[in-house]
Order: sequence, then structure tokens, then C-alpha cells
Amino acid sequence: MELRKASKATVPVQSVSWKQSHKLKSFGAVAFIFGLSTLIYIFTFLCNDVSGCPAPSLLDPSTFSIDKLKDEVGWPQDGLKAFFDVRVTLWVLSYYFLSLTLYVFLPGEVVEGTELACKGRLRYKFNAFSSAICILSGLALGTYVYGADFIVWVFIWDNYLQIITANLIICIALATFVYAKSFSIPKPGQLNPELRELAPGGHTGNALYDFFIGRELNPRIQLPIPFVDEASRTIDINVWCEMRPGLLGWIILNLSNMARQYRTYGYISNSIVLSTASQTFYVLDALYMEPAVLTTMDVIMDGFGYMLSFGHLVWVPFIYNMQTRYLAVFPLELSSRDILLILTITGVGYSIFRGANNQKNRFRTDPNDPRLKHIKYIQTSSGSKLMISGWWGVARHINYLGDWLMSWSYSLPTGVSGYIMIETMNGAGDIQKQAVQIPEARGWGIIFTYFFMLYFGILLIHREARDEEKCKKKYGADWKRYTSIVRSRIIPGLY
Repeated sequence: MELRKASKATVPVQSVSWKQSHKLKSFGAVAFIFGLSTLIYIFTFLCNDVSGCPAPSLLDPSTFSIDKLKDEVGWPQDGLKAFFDVRVTLWVLSYYFLSLTLYVFLPGEVVEGTELACKGRLRYKFNAFSSAICILSGLALGTYVYGADFIVWVFIWDNYLQIITANLIICIALATFVYAKSFSIPKPGQLNPELRELAPGGHTGNALYDFFIGRELNPRIQLPIPFVDEASRTIDINVWCEMRPGLLGWIILNLSNMARQYRTYGYISNSIVLSTASQTFYVLDALYMEPAVLTTMDVIMDGFGYMLSFGHLVWVPFIYNMQTRYLAVFPLELSSRDILLILTITGVGYSIFRGANNQKNRFRTDPNDPRLKHIKYIQTSSGSKLMISGWWGVARHINYLGDWLMSWSYSLPTGVSGYIMIETMNGAGDIQKQAVQIPEARGWGIIFTYFFMLYFGILLIHREARDEEKCKKKYGADWKRYTSIVRSRIIPGLY
């Protein structure tokens, strides 16, 4: 399955010399598995186009009852049975199959990853950007012909609940598959031509935790497809899931939300355009710079388990599109000053994020790049080099600051959010529902539309702490010397 030819000599697998010090207990893994998936459903119901965002009875506890809440959130008559639909699941699987087909048959760049603990390098095929352009072009053509009533946009909005469930099932199936497959990794001293290895913190012996965190680093499968090169039929499950169905699915959901707004109101607000454009730019930029994923923690450190499977395929698309889903129901027109402010914050964030990541990627893959001539660094005893100037001399994880600032442009267009649905009569005498912001609801929608900003900030701080712990163990005294030079973690001078 590994693309680099291996000799007949024995290639050792990774020897793990340290254990992850901040393990989640079994109950923590269970809380994550059930808690976050439940939260996605909760958000879907409580911020809705039936009664309001949030549901009105939550604003007046004295009138609260479960039956009333069910009516307000549009709880299906069939209960939990309605969460799953075979037809919807098959259509979601067809989307995955389309993405996989484009990966295999479209041309792409083949790149070697960073050196593994077993001293080899995996090879990766990258064509996520061209694949995304193909899919988005097809959707654009369908929209040109059918407008906002294009069947894909209507299908997504009308079956949103069942689409969540379908992706959740796929995520569980993938996590189970890679967990079972990880037990076939060769033992130390055995031949290992595919360069398979266990993730540093993923084989604790606690089955539930290992399933959650991921036992195998960079699990791969090879598709039995003739007449294509080995790179095209070899799928790195982690990288493929991170860069393809979920990330592009996030944008497709946003576009469906825009179409919903147009079908309801007959126009598209500048707020939903700005939020969607910011998120689309972020995704397409990530896909265009796809090889940079090879130097991220997700690839060089983390095993692929439920945590990453859920994060890539469920959490990202269905939490990150919450802002445009809100705006689809409550169109908000922004002033020119508001738009300029949001674009300025986005521009600053992008400059930091892309500048820092490009610098890191070049330094790790081609230290002789002439654009790095001004960079100062310290040489560690392990052979690695740590930058102490440029972006990485400002803060040890300066890219996280840029990433977080960019996320502001997703939520800020929703304003001080919150609305209720009221019934109105149009000129033809038909009763219609309309979203109206009243003082009692104003601000409470922030729980949903700004949740991403809060969560993302916490996630980045957590990732930074994990990376710091890893680097302390890897570099020892050199890391202490490095941190004495580059003192800030994420925000220069503050944190």
C-alpha cells in the first residue's frame, strides 16, 4: 500500500518512548462521542425556521413544557425514527463516491510527507482544489438552469436532519474500520513495507479511548482499480477526510442556505454573501495549499480515530454553517462600515495565517528556499531546526491567531442575533411566516451564531497546549532555550 519501494530488509515500526500525559478518561471519550453529536442536533432544533432562534419557550421558562418545545422546534411526528432515511443516506454516499472518483481520475501533484519514526516517507496525491472546482461548477450550472429551486439546494434544506445522521453513520463506520485495521500493523522486527505505525498517544490499552483518539497514524487503503497509478488508488483516510467531503460540504451547505433565503424572500442579503464568501475563500485557499496539511499535527502526530473522523465529516460542516443557516431565515443588511470592518479583520487574520503557514511549510520542506534567507533559527540536538525570527519569532503558534481572527468574519455578519417567527398575511391573502427580531429574543441567538468563535478559540488553545507538551518531550533543554527567546504562545505580548 505504501508507494515508496521498500527493500526486503526489515524496516522497524515506530517505537513509542513516551505516553500522552493528558489522557481522556473513558467517560471523557464517551462524553465527546455522544455529547458533541447530540449538540449538533440540539442546535439544529433550537435555532429554527418554525418558531425562532432560540425557540420562544426557552425565553420564558414559566411557560416551558416539553410538548410545547417539541411543537416549537418542529420535532418530527415519528420521533427518532425520522432522523434516518435510507434514500438520503444513499445520496450522501453518492457525494462521497463522487469525491473519491475525482480523487482517483483527476490528475494531481504527488508529494512526499515528512519523515516517519520508521525513517520512511509516505507519498500523497493532491487534487482537492481541482476536485472542488469540478463539483462547484456542476452546482453552478444547475443553479444557472433552475435557480434557487435547483434540486440539490432544496434537497439539502428539506433533509438536513437526515443528512447529519448519514454523515454521523459514515464517521462511525470509518472510525470502527481503522480501529480494527490498526491491529494488523507489523510488530517491531517484522517486515513493514507499507510504513505503517501506531500514533504516539493512540495505543494506551484502553479500547474506548484508543478508538476515540485513533490507534494508527495515517491509515491507508488501496483501491483495486486497474489502469491508474499507485498514487491515485492509494487513499490516506485521514488526509482525504480532512480535505474533501466535510470541508467542501461546509461550503455546499452554505450555498444551500443562500438558496433558501432567496426562495423565501426573493433576494440575497449582503450579510449572508459576506459570511459565505469568507468561508468559501478559507476553504478554497486550504484546498489550493493542500500539501501544507502534511506538516500539521493531524498528520504528523494524531492517529485517525473517532475524534478526527467526527471532526472532519460531521462537526466542521454542520457546526460551521450555523451562521448562514441563521441568516437564511433572518436576512440582515450590513452597513458599508460594518462590511469594511469585517473585511479588515479578515485580511489581517489571513495575512498572519497564510504567511506563517507558508513560512513553516517552506522551512520544513525546503530550508534552502531563497525566501527564507533572512530566517534565524536554533539547531536542536535531535537534528531539527526551530525558527526564532520571521512570523515564528513573534509567537510560537502565531498561525493560530490568524486562523481565529479569520473566523470572526463568519459570525460578525449575524450581528446581535436572535429572532422569533410570526405569521403575516401577504397581499394575496396567504399566511406566511416571517422572522422578526424583538427585544426579548435579541442577543440570545448569539449562543448559536457565535458558538463557533468561542469553540474555535478553545480548540486552538487546546491544540497549542498539546503541541507544547509534545515539543517539550521531543526537544528537552532545546525547547526551554527556544521558549526563552520566543516567549509568546499565540498572542504576542499577551499569551
